Amino acid sequence: CSARMKTSTVPYALAVDDDPFILMDVTAILEDAGFRTYEADNGDAAIAMLPEYAHTITLLFSDVDMPGDTNGFALAHHVAENYPWIEIVIGSGHLQPKEGDLPEKATFVSKPFNAQMIHGHLRETLPDGKLPEPLKNAV
Repeated sequence: CSARMKTSTVPYALAVDDDPFILMDVTAILEDAGFRTYEADNGDAAIAMLPEYAHTITLLFSDVDMPGDTNGFALAHHVAENYPWIEIVIGSGHLQPKEGDLPEKATFVSKPFNAQMIHGHLRETLPDGKLPEPLKNAV
């Protein structure tokens, strides 16, 4: 089925946060940036989703401190090792990453953040080929 080979021009992001309001906010910010989004409410749920959806995902945006066995740092390492094409942004209002907490290619943002901060961060850190159109065209 060759129709399935055609890739979507709209990239997907996986947003992960255990706070439903922050997850909603992050999802809206990423959608404003031009991503379609998948959501998970913790790292364990994100890891469970990845085998099915990772081939479509270009960005992981995750909180650090979440319930379950997998915090944002562990999730970032899992994604970096198993899905190297996915860019990684980790955010926290409580923790600053220490040496070794994040994989080399991951970037960090402090909470609270807003759309302008996140969009700017993505423009600075994502390779051009992974930037959605709205971010490419923004000033």
